Amino acid sequence: MAANADIGFSTRQVHAGSATAHASPRATPIYLTAGFTFDSLDASAEHFGTGTGFGYTRTGNPTIQAVEERLACLEGGDQAVLVSSGQAAVTVALLALAGAGDHVVVSEHIYEGTRGLLLDNLARLGIETTFVPTGDLAAWRDAITPRTRALFAETLSNARNDVLDIAAVSAIGRERGIPLVVDSTFTTPYLLRPLEHGAAVVVHSASKFLAGQGAVLGGVIVDDGRFDAAASGHLFPHLVQTDRLGGASFAERHGARARGAYIRESAAPRFGPSPSPLNAFLIGQGIETLSLRVERQSQNALAVARWLEQRPEVERVDHVGLESHPDFDLGRRYLTRGAGSVFTVTLRGGLEAARHVVQSVELITHMTHLGDVRSLVLHPQSTSHSARTVEERRRAGVSPGTIRLSIGIEDIDDLLADLEQALVGVPVVERETVVL
Repeated sequence: MAANADIGFSTRQVHAGSATAHASPRATPIYLTAGFTFDSLDASAEHFGTGTGFGYTRTGNPTIQAVEERLACLEGGDQAVLVSSGQAAVTVALLALAGAGDHVVVSEHIYEGTRGLLLDNLARLGIETTFVPTGDLAAWRDAITPRTRALFAETLSNARNDVLDIAAVSAIGRERGIPLVVDSTFTTPYLLRPLEHGAAVVVHSASKFLAGQGAVLGGVIVDDGRFDAAASGHLFPHLVQTDRLGGASFAERHGARARGAYIRESAAPRFGPSPSPLNAFLIGQGIETLSLRVERQSQNALAVARWLEQRPEVERVDHVGLESHPDFDLGRRYLTRGAGSVFTVTLRGGLEAARHVVQSVELITHMTHLGDVRSLVLHPQSTSHSARTVEERRRAGVSPGTIRLSIGIEDIDDLLADLEQALVGVPVVERETVVL
């Protein structure tokens, strides 16, 4: 709208300048808008009928779509759906598969927020969970019932670095038409692409390595586009039956893309964890340097783990890149570009040793986060694993003297120097003193 003195001030202040000139930016523009205009009534009807174009940011936004397309490409998936957090990604992915009366089989070594979601929230909706040891393939198979609708695990466990045998577990699910959903936050698509090994759906907390800078929250769900209605349709009637108005089913409209389409068109927009276009932009910017950061972080972490393993104050280092780790061989099979940068260290001096180190580091930051360009430390027993019993923590590899490190991109000599000064004064004993 051009300036016009005949139009009132209040009208001009909301309309003038809204028609922008055509431009071709190289960087992804930020479409920070709740909704989009339609050229005609027919255009709006077409959008609501087929999803063509953009109408409302909760159901689609050009900035968000650009990041989704990039993530789908990097994961080797059919389509990606960006949501507001990693927790939202897990929630939407599981609720797109399971409902009241259904059942999921889950690795016992998962993020505590996901564990709480399953035990406290989804249980209230009538979705039951059976937890199994990550590496026990017989347990995965035995836990499946006629009501099982998904298998769920993380590529690398928090905190012990157990490696998921994706090909083996996904094959067990495929025997029954059950998809494997994998949280690949720790490994990112640069280190590991679960869909290439048989997983059906991958989720990430994009707040971590994908964004990299620790400034924003976000999550993503990536579907493989291989839904087999003949093999799995009986488990997922919401994908193969006509809709409540008698229209074509998702499988009829989208074929093998039905599961991903349901996540995009129904589950995500209706549950409503919409990402901000600004956050999507910052995640997209972070992804542009993902390989460089993760490569450096993995190299740094392995160097730190090797150094710590030789220290007299240290009882155990759970980093899968070390030959001492029980899953070292499995890690070499799946993690050919590096073993990641998040791992735990158990100090011989127990809780007081952990307290001393956490409170003595100067360069390494004490905070709840991981995957940052900065190195971080946390005490799992008193934070991420505080809601677990002593026995559950023991099985997860968490004891009073355990600390978790997320290694960043700093110079390795500076990281080692910081840890060395933090270890000064830590008692050296034969075995960890357990104080509960």
